Amino acid sequence: MKSKWVFLKLNSNFPFCSSLVSPFITKIIQDPTSSTSKLVLDNYVDISRLLSISAKEGHFHLGPSLHASFIKTFEPFDNQNVYNVPNATVIWNSLLSFYLKCDQMRNAVKLFDDMPMRDTVSWNTMVSGFLRNGEFDMGFGFFKRSLELGFYQLDQASFTIILSACDRSELSLVSKMIHCLVYLCGYEEEVTVGNALITSYFKCGSSSSGRKVFGEMRVRNVITWTAVISGLVQNQLYEEGLKLFVKMHLGLINPNSLTYLSSVMACSGLQALCEGRQIHGILWKLALQSDLCIESALMDMYSKCGSVEDAWQIFEFAEELDGVSMTVILVGFAQNGFEEEAMQLFVKMVKAGIEIDPNMVSAVLGVFGVDTSLGLGKQIHSLIIKSDFTSNPFVNNGLINMYSKCGDLEDSIKVFSRMAPRNSVSWNSMIAAFARHGNGFKALELYEEMKLEGVEPTDVTFLSLLHACSHVGLVNKGMEFLKSMTEVHRISPRAEHYACVVDMVGRAGLLIEARSFIERMPVKPDVLVWQALLGACSIHGDSEMGKYAAEKLFLAQPDSPAPYILMANIYSCSGRWKERAKAIKRMKEMGVDKETGISWIEIEKQVHSFVVDDKMHPQADTIHGVLAELLRLMIDEGYVPNKRFILH
Repeated sequence: MKSKWVFLKLNSNFPFCSSLVSPFITKIIQDPTSSTSKLVLDNYVDISRLLSISAKEGHFHLGPSLHASFIKTFEPFDNQNVYNVPNATVIWNSLLSFYLKCDQMRNAVKLFDDMPMRDTVSWNTMVSGFLRNGEFDMGFGFFKRSLELGFYQLDQASFTIILSACDRSELSLVSKMIHCLVYLCGYEEEVTVGNALITSYFKCGSSSSGRKVFGEMRVRNVITWTAVISGLVQNQLYEEGLKLFVKMHLGLINPNSLTYLSSVMACSGLQALCEGRQIHGILWKLALQSDLCIESALMDMYSKCGSVEDAWQIFEFAEELDGVSMTVILVGFAQNGFEEEAMQLFVKMVKAGIEIDPNMVSAVLGVFGVDTSLGLGKQIHSLIIKSDFTSNPFVNNGLINMYSKCGDLEDSIKVFSRMAPRNSVSWNSMIAAFARHGNGFKALELYEEMKLEGVEPTDVTFLSLLHACSHVGLVNKGMEFLKSMTEVHRISPRAEHYACVVDMVGRAGLLIEARSFIERMPVKPDVLVWQALLGACSIHGDSEMGKYAAEKLFLAQPDSPAPYILMANIYSCSGRWKERAKAIKRMKEMGVDKETGISWIEIEKQVHSFVVDDKMHPQADTIHGVLAELLRLMIDEGYVPNKRFILH
């Protein structure tokens, strides 16, 4: 029998073979009083490994069989002598772990309650098992029960297990309570406990507490440094995280791949291209650059730093690609103005048979704008339906934006009406769609529906609402929204919000009030605010206020063509041709170029673009002929052309 057991001895390097183990288990079950049962107790390590592999590979029948055999094995012992049975607790704990890993929670609880003996591992197994399965109330309940028995039931694993579940802001107080218990039990010097505390505090958003634990730790390992660096980066404290990484790199402990990953993410957040390149060089030396996660992080870093060529080079030479890396490169193209390239890449992926996931679809939908093909957007919508992504909220939000930006408000409404559930981004996207199409009153109605649904507005919601109020001239309503934003919802307005208010007040002809609002702003006005005021002056032809706004804009952004062009339009409107000429001359002297305005139309899935007085289109003569005929017919019907901006 012993030779057979040697043959059956499990090794984690080899796959589990139930056909070999079954005869052995059968003998145990058939004759629990034989020497085989003693053999089970003597080989508790192998039995534990057997149960672990069985749970991992789905051999659920094995656990109950062994469980029944163990019960029979322990029957000869009374409650007093059972504690003297060697290795028995280890086997019971292995069974507990088996049931929990197989998601048989009731069996685990029943076994735990019936166990003739329990130790700290038993309690830890129950706590970790329930937490791992998302049963937080039960997991914390078992931890509380173990506390009631006294601190002798706790060890360092108890604290690391419970701290691993404290990973959101509402559990910050729990992390602090566990921290107190750590001191009471004398585990404050344990590195593993300190590492768990750092990770928990940062995940709960308590960055200061995480830093304090790190500062007080006498012994630190690579996990300690990685925990605090990644925690700082996750809480958007990029500069501090990068400085700590440099300090670690210069010290005695070598960073691991996760540490480097966090440092690259810090460079992304800071848009620190130079430091990012240096870390990339170190990764090359250490042969870590081909790690999938690191490759994706490097592509993201280069994209956010505006170096799309470097991101594309990593993508092209990658040995292996996954959904994350493909999404990153698509987003990188979109963020850097390479919308056409992003679409072409996505089309190539689909044609190449690469498996498309919702994140890739969301990324490519984000590149659609007013000059992109609605036909292609509808094809992607068909792909979404075929791939069964219609229940994904991110994909649906992308569809709402895509249709509204491509001029199809009706289909945006259809997508929104079919969504269930809707998140704040869904409502924001639809409100923005109505505002974008000049349907301000509908945007305001939708906001009221959003409140009735109990969805909390965000800063983006108020940005769209202010846009809507600007387009329909609801100045008082817009000011109410701004007040509600700060006083009711405690959201601090950004520069975009203030620019919207200035645009709203200015469009209504209240230019003096718009200037007064700028002067009362709690923050320094930026380019967007002065552009909004100057734009309103252009609409109403107010050259004096326009000159004031233009001068401010010159100082804020001297290389912008906006103040020159808008002032030239204001002078043209009032027939002040000399002043207009001076504005254009000044623009030329400053070496500022105006970006050419483009109009577009899509016919039979092809987008045709035009600039002013365009003669480059193959059908230019025919197009101009039709326009001339249309203009003649319009004038015959009484149309009077607006010549305000026609050059002298």
